[in-house]
Amino acid sequence: MAYVNEYGSGINLDAMVTPVKAATVYAAHESSLYLGGQLVPMIQVPAGSASAQVPLMGSVTATTVSASGGETDPGVDFASTLASNTKKTIALDLHAARTVLRDLGGIDTDDMGRILGNSIATAFDKAITDKMENLTFQAGAGAANLLTVTEIATAVGTIRGNGEGGELFGIVSTDSYANLMNVIGGSAFAGGEFQNSALRNGFFGSVFGVPLYVSSYLNDTTWGTVGKDPAAVIMSRDAMKGAVQGGVKVEVARRPEAVGFDVVASIASGVEVIDASRGVVIMQ
Repeated sequence: MAYVNEYGSGINLDAMVTPVKAATVYAAHESSLYLGGQLVPMIQVPAGSASAQVPLMGSVTATTVSASGGETDPGVDFASTLASNTKKTIALDLHAARTVLRDLGGIDTDDMGRILGNSIATAFDKAITDKMENLTFQAGAGAANLLTVTEIATAVGTIRGNGEGGELFGIVSTDSYANLMNVIGGSAFAGGEFQNSALRNGFFGSVFGVPLYVSSYLNDTTWGTVGKDPAAVIMSRDAMKGAVQGGVKVEVARRPEAVGFDVVASIASGVEVIDASRGVVIMQ
């Protein structure tokens, strides 16, 4: 006979497994900037594969057909240039979090799922942020090397100059968040809806057409460096690409040594920079 209760334990496994899985997957997606694939595209990798190969297609120059040059002769083919192609290999890493649920005592399944999901989201976002170090660098030029809207505009111009005409997005470090909000709250934006909205709800919205998001992982600690102090990253969806195998998984198995059950959340994923010219790191 199954117990019906909002709390689960090893004794009441039926009431625990499904809520924990649901809460874990939900928390992971809600806590992660990148897991949904809207900012950094994700490709699915078949089970059993440890890597994915992404084709990199180069540009090709179109041929101009001139009526006066004889190219319109149906018996003559105009010269063609094939697009160059290479490949980028994305190796998968396994990120996992584990806890033990004893038979004795209950636990809130939402809390367990939230904790496991947040841990997976943290590992996933840190792995992606770590790879951003391989994008193009731009030295900060603001007062005291603090992030300004002018530096964001410069980064956008750099990426556009490299041939990227698609949508861009930005990641702002928590160290630069306060200064950028102070800039937006200054006299240059006084009375405008942009300033009012940013100060009212704490979100930047779009600056120069670039939606901005805040990440606590964009720093030297995540990069394993000293003195680089990234303030923000502006990039397009073509700058990086990720690979994931099946998404967030949750497994439950009996562990008699612990007199309870192991609950393990995991995700197999990887990410690489595909085109460094389509992303700019603004340094402090």
